[in-house]
Amino acid sequence: MSAKKNGMMFVLSSPSGVGKTTLTKKLAENNPNFKISISHTTRKPRFNEINKKDYYFVDEVEFDLLVKKNSFFEYAKIFDNFYGTLKDPVLKFVSQGKDVLFDIDWQGTQQLNKIKDFSLVTFFILPPNIQVLKERLFSRHKGQEKLIKQRMNKFNDEISHWNEYNYVFVNDDLDECFNKILKIIMSEKMGVSQKKNLDEIEKKVKELIK
Repeated sequence: MSAKKNGMMFVLSSPSGVGKTTLTKKLAENNPNFKISISHTTRKPRFNEINKKDYYFVDEVEFDLLVKKNSFFEYAKIFDNFYGTLKDPVLKFVSQGKDVLFDIDWQGTQQLNKIKDFSLVTFFILPPNIQVLKERLFSRHKGQEKLIKQRMNKFNDEISHWNEYNYVFVNDDLDECFNKILKIIMSEKMGVSQKKNLDEIEKKVKELIK
């Protein structure tokens, strides 16, 4: 009997409000072989979030202890809160042949890229325009103008890392963006990579950071 083939790791990153979490969940819902890596975080839960389902919500003391134990594949401070991915659950899924989905930022992606033992494919998601992004943030964070401003101020810095990713897509239509990502994932699982349209992406990024 041949050894079971290890699963792959797929990262979705984007500025806040662009849709990476929605896309990650949609991918997992449509394929039983996809498993979402649930991050640990020190931030407070939003009203609709469930502990151990959306995140593992911990305090800074517990998070720092996990850091000292070298328990994380990656961790980063984002908007005054810490986020991290535990090694053990990911290693378990991958060894079982499951494909693991990561909903993390560029800092975490840089750390995962240093791990050479696993197959990693990364996606960066851009908004169609700044106005749509603002509308999504205002809808998510009603009455939290300071928080929205904080996220918008980080926008240019975040999208400056787009070229560190294997693939870049614009989320101007959720289903279309989902289908493009899924098609690439299936292609990568067969060992076939596709080229980025660099000129088109660079033009879009310049439009967004005007």
